[in-house]
Amino acid sequence: MGFGWWKLFGAALVGILFFHGFCGAETAPNFSFMHNATTAPDISYYDYIIVGGGTTGCPLAATLSQNYSVLLLERGGTPYGNPNITNVSAFGRALSDLSPTSPSQRFISEDGVINARARVLGGGSCVNAGFYSRAATDYAREAGWDTRLVNESYQWVERLVAFQPPIQAWQSAVRAGLVQAGVVPYNGFTYDHIYGTKVGGTIFDLEGHRHTAADLLQYANPRGLTVLLHATVHKILFRTKGKSRPLAHGVVFRDASGTKHRAYLKSGPTNEIIVSSGALGSPQLLMLSGVGPAEHLRAHNITVVVDQPLVGQGMSDNPMNAIFVPSPIPVEVSLIQVVGITHFGSYIEAASGENFAGSSATRDFGMFSPKIGQLSTVPPKQRTPEALAKAVEYMNSLEAPAFRGGFILEKVMGPISRGHLELRTRNPNDNPSVTFNYFKDPQDLERCIQGLETIEKIIESKPFSKFRYDYLSLAALLNITANSPINLLPKHANVSRSLDQFCKDTVMTIWHYHGGCQVGRVVDYQYKVLGVDALRVIDGSTFIYSPGTNPQATVMMLGRYMGKRILDERLASDGN
Repeated sequence: MGFGWWKLFGAALVGILFFHGFCGAETAPNFSFMHNATTAPDISYYDYIIVGGGTTGCPLAATLSQNYSVLLLERGGTPYGNPNITNVSAFGRALSDLSPTSPSQRFISEDGVINARARVLGGGSCVNAGFYSRAATDYAREAGWDTRLVNESYQWVERLVAFQPPIQAWQSAVRAGLVQAGVVPYNGFTYDHIYGTKVGGTIFDLEGHRHTAADLLQYANPRGLTVLLHATVHKILFRTKGKSRPLAHGVVFRDASGTKHRAYLKSGPTNEIIVSSGALGSPQLLMLSGVGPAEHLRAHNITVVVDQPLVGQGMSDNPMNAIFVPSPIPVEVSLIQVVGITHFGSYIEAASGENFAGSSATRDFGMFSPKIGQLSTVPPKQRTPEALAKAVEYMNSLEAPAFRGGFILEKVMGPISRGHLELRTRNPNDNPSVTFNYFKDPQDLERCIQGLETIEKIIESKPFSKFRYDYLSLAALLNITANSPINLLPKHANVSRSLDQFCKDTVMTIWHYHGGCQVGRVVDYQYKVLGVDALRVIDGSTFIYSPGTNPQATVMMLGRYMGKRILDERLASDGN
């Protein structure tokens, strides 16, 4: 295979991996309670203030609004009505938007892995591959959750946002290959987390429209809820005078014009502020508000409210490694639909298509975009105007087969490896510094190797044979991925001979990072922040391990679950 074809196939890997990450959205519901923060009064009062209108914040707000006044503050905009993120056919253009109002905010971890965080109402459910699968029953049991309410909460979510995907030829071949590779039994379509191979749910409907956590606001009581968009919270306010412990009683936020607003809790012993800003945003906001490691806070001239050294600790990101398989025949556009849940601790998933890289007419090229693509052939530090122009010219010369194929990935469960998060600045719009320490624990690396060995068996299986070029060896396929600048890590020669080096050199994110405000360390098992009153954190930052194959189902469930628990607790206390 000539050098030109090698670059061609490398290009396709780029586009497909971009498709795995970003979303579409449906037509906007008529939310009378949703406003731009510029319309907010200078001072307002509520029973509950929720910071972060993401995957947890939306179902939480919808639930609490049934009985109480709720303010939901979202730093991003609406997922509805933006043509660039409406349909699967336009998939990829949202990430190409690097403006301050983009639904995603790029960051690069200290490990050198390119990543993104959500900045939109609906949160991560707007910037993921849409796969919907519940956590294992053991996970819920270890979390101390009530099984009956967990199931009811999942069903509450699923009634609005979960669907059975149509399985076509390429995904069917992956499914059959998984079974032939020994990931058995085949469990058919199910939302449940069961060992073996299954078809999971999706938040894309049959028309290709995404249904996000923002849709769960349809359950809200419109008289009890106020949603403010482009509202960036800078600080949680605490009362300390005459208190045995600091009491959270308000927040300071700024609208898009920079105007400062204050929202306070109404008087009442059970009113609370709830932070649901995600694994980066929640520990960041606690630190900006004076709850965190005292020495680190003082270094940023932040007044210490509570010295809590575990805020920002326990950061994890499930490492993802993929093998791109160029196809000699056309393949359907598919997101994550089939998953292999192995006994050795790796999840095998796949995505495919020939238009992931976007339309040549629009010159965006998806994730292969020379300007922003995670897998651009132009590494981030070399993106000069001249280099970009040359790369765009090359992209325009590529034929359709460059974007035909699919990739099969493995994600390490857990993971066991841990890192940490620190502030860079006191500006909440700036990304904090985060280190995930991928593969620091050898068990994570062993799981990656076993996952890749399973992928190799799928690629060599009889059901998958028609989607693979005969003359491309497994080593050649590994090298296609390894030679793409998928991260900022140094490369090693001949990684196809060493799967452990391949894991390290080609590690990517699957956007399932978590930690920073972990249960038992920063919050208790009711998600109340230790050492202060009237403050909870409810979101993925509280997780020790990522739930299930893909966390969004459980993160949405948790918002509903804790909303119900809080309502029930309050009903009991009010009745006494």
